[in-house]
Amino acid sequence: MTAPRQAALFDLDGVLLDSAAAVRATLAAVATCATGRRVRPGDLPPDALRRPRCEVLALLDVADPDYACDRWWDGAMSATPIESFPCVLSGLLALRAQGTATGAVTLQDPDRVRWLLPQALSELLEVVITRQDAPPKPAPDGLRLALSRLDVTPERTVFVGDSPSDMTAARAAGVVALGAVWGWHPPAALRAAGADHLLPEPASIGPSLLRHLPLIDSA
Repeated sequence: MTAPRQAALFDLDGVLLDSAAAVRATLAAVATCATGRRVRPGDLPPDALRRPRCEVLALLDVADPDYACDRWWDGAMSATPIESFPCVLSGLLALRAQGTATGAVTLQDPDRVRWLLPQALSELLEVVITRQDAPPKPAPDGLRLALSRLDVTPERTVFVGDSPSDMTAARAAGVVALGAVWGWHPPAALRAAGADHLLPEPASIGPSLLRHLPLIDSA
């Protein structure tokens, strides 16, 4: 009998995409446009990447962060090229080569994803679920939608994320929660949010992810 299909799902920013510098630069640029004074990435709070962007902008004296993001975010974000972390492409290729389904569940908007994702990475993801496709994490809806589109069961799926909300969503969806410690949140926060295992580096992405799946008798 053929073994049931397996899936590896991922967050984008901080997991597949090395976007930290771009996001910090974008926050500074939006704050500069909104306030009329020069804001540099070094002026951001140290935990800027772990806070909602509108909260960070409010701390930088932006009067209407939502409006500022609508007006300037995408233009500023597109100015800084974003690449995948080292080993990500080869790891995804190896997963696909052995028949594992791959996908991403992200807080990004669909229009932004179209130009944000490097083409080589986009071609290795069978499905990308955005915040407009389902309620965003920590709700599990996006993960469940990805599983439905891939026709894979939760117990045969791992989700790699770098935030507490990623871990919460994974646990609620019934998939194995893997914390990426190379991302934007510290290991302790991932453990506290329910990570089943912590992954040390982007090179962890590959077929070895599936060893964290529970043993299931497929006979």
